[in-house]
Amino acid sequence: MLKIKKYAAIDIGSNAIRLLISTITEPEGKTPTFKKTSLVRVPIRLGEDVFVTGKISEKNKQRVLDSLKAYQLLMRTYQIEKYKACATSAMRDAENGEALAKEIYQTTGIEIEIIDGKHEAAIIAATDLHNLIQDDKTYLYVDVGGGSTEFTLFSKGKNITSKSFKLGTVRLLNNLVNDKLWDEVQTWIKKVTKPYSYIALIGSGGNINNIFKSSGKKAGKPLSYLYLSSYYQLLNSLTYEERISQLNLNEDRADVIIPATKIYLSAMKWSRARSVYVPKIGLADGIIKSLYNEGLEENE
Repeated sequence: MLKIKKYAAIDIGSNAIRLLISTITEPEGKTPTFKKTSLVRVPIRLGEDVFVTGKISEKNKQRVLDSLKAYQLLMRTYQIEKYKACATSAMRDAENGEALAKEIYQTTGIEIEIIDGKHEAAIIAATDLHNLIQDDKTYLYVDVGGGSTEFTLFSKGKNITSKSFKLGTVRLLNNLVNDKLWDEVQTWIKKVTKPYSYIALIGSGGNINNIFKSSGKKAGKPLSYLYLSSYYQLLNSLTYEERISQLNLNEDRADVIIPATKIYLSAMKWSRARSVYVPKIGLADGIIKSLYNEGLEENE
């Protein structure tokens, strides 16, 4: 007997807010499949408020509320069985983050869970990577966000260690990352990857997805360090307006893509990785997978 479930994930990030609707198909006696039915992204840059002023502005508070009202209607229309909404670095650091979460619940009925960096890394690590990760190899998973970057080391199919750093694209754009933090990230990456002779990167986030799409590579094929480095040089050679017109980048992508690429290149250099795989997965995918796993545990 075929079972079909519809779950949703809301990711309130520092650069954008996303709603992912996923259809989970469970053929009897077979492995379930997860299909992205819909993805709605609203570019509300909460990090630009929070990392500079310490709180979310009234204008962006209203934009968040409007977005969540729309998401609530979409989830109802799609007849979502289960959902989970997580807020990350910007709402975590905002002095009015908890108050906004309460207002969202009172207005829309959507309960927001403000998660810390460690929890965020754990959710991301729960994403379905078995099609990519080979049991005899080692990978450094790098998820670059607006407020933080989550690093997870996988070896022989197992999660070895993970760590979150306040190294995000919006923070970098606003000159809020000092050399000390870069040094901490470098030290950690070199330390955890030192025992392994060969490492590949796995990159996630909208910026690396965009770079991969522009490369014309087939799904499952990695980008080389050389390609990413040359693309970084290209980005830096163009003005903000030229990146929009010539590279067909969205306005909210054309600036953050440069610091994001710097983070990926730095991680590759420090881990000695020569290639980066780019599956289209992130926090929202991890939320869907964790919801599904929770359901399995409840039924046991």
